[in-house]
This record gives sequence, structure tokens and C-alpha cells, in this order.
Amino acid sequence: MENNFGRSTPSDAADALGMLSVDRERLAARVRVPRILVAALGAMAAWWVSSAAFTSPGENYEPPTSSWMALVGALVILYLIRRETGVRFKAMGARAGWAVAGILVLCLSLFSISLGLVSFGLHWVVALTSLLAFAATTWLAGVAFRSAVERLRSA
Repeated sequence: MENNFGRSTPSDAADALGMLSVDRERLAARVRVPRILVAALGAMAAWWVSSAAFTSPGENYEPPTSSWMALVGALVILYLIRRETGVRFKAMGARAGWAVAGILVLCLSLFSISLGLVSFGLHWVVALTSLLAFAATTWLAGVAFRSAVERLRSA
């Protein structure tokens, strides 16, 4: 194996680093938000929020078992996003972390609001909270994904 330790110059090293930066930029530019998979995450959130319509809030409240299925579905979708794009979500960046936290807080709030609406007999309004969960989760998941791509670009 040959090495060039004695013959390389600082300009050669700068050129090599420049080529790596161009490659990283080209890779980040080619990655697109997988809209169908991000919408599927929104659908999982909407499904979970809508499950409140089929419960009996009050003294004998039992959480819906579909919550676990929605969580498993979301994990499968996150795996598919990683497999399709190659973007790892471990080091997403602060903006993506805030977007994911926003998704969790928003969905928990909408689920609680839905339970309150069901306790007043307003089952049909849960459709609106579910639609809001779908739209907000889809948008925030797109924000998180774009943030992860920007982090890839600047890494």
C-alpha cells in the first residue's frame, strides 16, 4: 500500500477537503422529503387521536389498545424513511428535536381534548382534532426531516 505523506502539500489537503464538501453538498441536495411516508406518520397520529372517539372517558376509562399499534406503525414508517433516504435520526439537530417534541406535545394535547369532547357527547368533533393531528404531524415531520438533511449538509 502506498502513501503520500512526504509528498502532499497543504493545497492538496485543502483540495481533498473541498472535494469532500462538494460530495456532501451533492448528496444532501439529492435527498428529498419522502412525502408519502411523512403523510403516513400524520395518518398514524390522526389514527391515535381519533381512537379517543371509541372510548368511555370517566371512572371506568381504559386506554385504547390501538395506541400500541399506532406506535408500532410510526416506528415502521421511521425505519422505511431511513431505509429509503439514508438519513439517520440520531443526530437530527436542535430544530428537528423541537419539531419531534412539538409532535408529541400536540398529539397528546389533541388526544386529551378529544377525550374531553367525547365526555360531553361530541364524538363528531374528534374528526376535526384528528384532521388537525394529521396536518400538524405531517408538517412537523417534514420540518424534522429537512433539519436532518441540513445537518447532513453541514456535518
